[in-house]
Amino acid sequence: MVVTRGTVTSPSATRASALKAVVARASGRGDRLFKLLAAAAGSTIIAAILLIATFLLVRAIPALRVNRVNFFTSAEFDTTSATQLAFGIRDLFMVTVLSSVTALLMAVPVAVGIAIFLTQYAPKRLARPFAAMVDLLAAVPSIIFGLWGIFVLAPKLQPLAEFLNHNLGWFFLFKRGNVSLAGGGTIFTAAIVLSVMILPIITSVSREVFRQTPQIQMEAAQALGATKWEVVRITVLPFGRSGVVAASMLGLGRALGETVAVLIILRSAARAGSWSLFDGGYTFASKIASAASEFSEPLPTGAYISAGFALFVLTFIVNALARAIAGGKVNA
Repeated sequence: MVVTRGTVTSPSATRASALKAVVARASGRGDRLFKLLAAAAGSTIIAAILLIATFLLVRAIPALRVNRVNFFTSAEFDTTSATQLAFGIRDLFMVTVLSSVTALLMAVPVAVGIAIFLTQYAPKRLARPFAAMVDLLAAVPSIIFGLWGIFVLAPKLQPLAEFLNHNLGWFFLFKRGNVSLAGGGTIFTAAIVLSVMILPIITSVSREVFRQTPQIQMEAAQALGATKWEVVRITVLPFGRSGVVAASMLGLGRALGETVAVLIILRSAARAGSWSLFDGGYTFASKIASAASEFSEPLPTGAYISAGFALFVLTFIVNALARAIAGGKVNA
């Protein structure tokens, strides 16, 4: 027995209190350790991004200093001579943005429609295998999409491209481009292939977001006499808006960085593009990949790294715009 200021405490109670104190201290150390590990894991991403940006910038600056043309406005990209570098990203930016945004505009409505069908209309015995088939599409290698696009899809699209050019040629997107419509090696073909490639990404994320719509909200809408479409319109779509934006940005990121498929499909052009879907040329990624075997001299290599840095910055701008569009609530 232990007497403390008139209070009688048994040895077992004293041991229990001591044990609890030891457990509390151990738990506190465990929490601090876990917090430290979590912070380290989170800072790894930031450190990786900063290191990549620093590497690109350090390697690009020497080439930019000797560049003979304006980096942002010139369509020329000549790195044959290390002493006469002339490279700009105007056409690379045009082809990259035009193909990616067009692909996104084509893919998002279809992907959202598929996601709504799978979560709200399709019976479970059909929804599961159908969702698995959509997800499998993401596993198809890029080179397969490229070969399918240039050898199968492009010839089929040629009559449509000619129709659009003939009847809507007054609009800048459909006017005559800098490559021939024969063969289909245009931004138009590349955008359709890219839309198929990003479709499973947008569909999968949107499907999971729609599936999380609170059941009580849907039941309340039905109790008020809403039809199935009205339930989707006033509950499912508003709830999943930020998720759809996040899914779209993931798809756009894939389209912006796609290399092999676009390299196979797009035909090189002898003159600058004019923001037409029937232009050819290179995206940032395909231009870098096309010259990868020639990266031997620092300055010409730095020219392509400069293009890579521009693409790196472009992806950050796209994500910032996505957050602004979704009101700062972009999440998947």
